[in-house]
Amino acid sequence: MNIEGLLTVPTKIISTIGGDVLHAIKKSDQGYSGFGEAYFSTIEPHAVKAWKRHREMTLNLLVPVGEVRFVVYDDRLHSSSNGIFQQVILSLDNYKRLTIPPMLWVGFQGVGEERAMLLNIANIQHNPLEMDRKPVADIPYNWN
Repeated sequence: MNIEGLLTVPTKIISTIGGDVLHAIKKSDQGYSGFGEAYFSTIEPHAVKAWKRHREMTLNLLVPVGEVRFVVYDDRLHSSSNGIFQQVILSLDNYKRLTIPPMLWVGFQGVGEERAMLLNIANIQHNPLEMDRKPVADIPYNWN
């Protein structure tokens, strides 16, 4: 079962001489809900960064370097997918955009043996007051 509101959208890679063009998002794309900021984040191999939930921000995540496992958990009381985990692994070989709407918990892990880099294109600017965090052990998921 998929989590209600979570989108995984195939994204174009255009091969060109000397290097590729990797699309991210257009305002006409499914999942686009405005622009607030874009930033890159790195994650070391096997490291886990979890758990975070935004109350207002929509995340649009892409992984142009390395490989990252995203785990999304739905604890929204009135959601049809309440209690469900969904895992998505993104990389250049599986180049897609993962759109995570507000109120879903997300964690991620570096997969493979190289540092990975992700891009988040968020619909609002970062505001620590609209975000909740939990320690990794507070949501029972086996990261092994």
